[in-house]
Amino acid sequence: MNKKLISCQVNDLSQAPDTALFDFANKETVRHVHDFHRSLPGYRPTPLVRLPGLAGYLGINQLWIKDENHRFDLKAFKVLGASYAMAKCLGDVIGLDDDELTYHNIIARKSAYDHITFVTATDGNHGRAVAWAAKQFGCKAVVYLPKGSSLIRLEAIRHYGAQASITGMNFDDSVMHASRKAQENGWTLLQDTSWEGYETVPRHIMQGYSTLITESIGPGKKHLPTHVFVQAGVGSFAAAMVGTLVSLAGGDAPTFIVVEPEGAPCLFESIKNGERVRIKGDLATIMAGLSCGEPSLMGWEILKSGAHAFLMCADEIARKGMKVLGNPLATDQPVISGESGAVTLGALFEIMTARQNMKIRKDICLNSDSSVLLFSTEGDTDPDLYRDIVWG
Repeated sequence: MNKKLISCQVNDLSQAPDTALFDFANKETVRHVHDFHRSLPGYRPTPLVRLPGLAGYLGINQLWIKDENHRFDLKAFKVLGASYAMAKCLGDVIGLDDDELTYHNIIARKSAYDHITFVTATDGNHGRAVAWAAKQFGCKAVVYLPKGSSLIRLEAIRHYGAQASITGMNFDDSVMHASRKAQENGWTLLQDTSWEGYETVPRHIMQGYSTLITESIGPGKKHLPTHVFVQAGVGSFAAAMVGTLVSLAGGDAPTFIVVEPEGAPCLFESIKNGERVRIKGDLATIMAGLSCGEPSLMGWEILKSGAHAFLMCADEIARKGMKVLGNPLATDQPVISGESGAVTLGALFEIMTARQNMKIRKDICLNSDSSVLLFSTEGDTDPDLYRDIVWG
């Protein structure tokens, strides 16, 4: 018997959600965020790629994928959150309000904040984003990576001048280590997950991610999908996409499907158990950016109120997504997508082509009328692993 590659938990959304949960991504805030990002040197929107050939093959109406391989020189979306949250911290120090928060207004007062050190824990892309942003603004950065992290990812962070090291701990314990170091040394913690008492910076990071939606859909609601697949580690990115689209689309909000690796399914298990659950152990998966054992407090609250289904996927699903995107049908353009970036396409492909997933298709109402939006959240940020999977 074939191994089950995808499991699905459908969320009960029969009760009206608390709309206040989505106010962090209100239209005014989203506009301020996008204005800030457009002020960054070298900013340009990343491509929204239409894949009509693959959509036809899968039996859906339209398929769009946001290609973050082209985000600055970082090949990942994380810099949108890290740069905005860092800018908000620096803006507070030098007294800038949201209308004044631009790159040039910040660096004009660099002498007022160049003593600040930002610290974070990361599986790779967030840490590199923090290091990049700190270099742009003229600050220092310290980054801790969990055990098992790629040396390529470590050196990519050091390339931007950050002090970076691999701990002997998993991701969640590395986060707590970074938090302790911040307290001991007077550093500023810039972490992309939240817990009780630590919510302001994670909220700003989530707001930073909203630029993915404003670039993709804009005020005219063009390309507004019926379904959105969002990958999740701690859930901050997934929650940001849900919150921003709910705020933008109002009553026309799409169906949201959250995708996680089976080695670290903290949101899947949380929705299954009806409460926030921490997965312990090594959290083994090739999807390094999604290898997280405990949901963000804010992310969990938003997703349990706004996401329609949660998928738990084997690593083979990510491999499949990488291969399909990298080797497209003749009518489609290739997308270079890393293991965390491609898992949503792999999940969609498996759901639409495998007979044993007919119930999942029905549960989330995927059919020939569906228009699907995906996010390739990273390119080949670990080039050796990418080639090994796609060429292999």
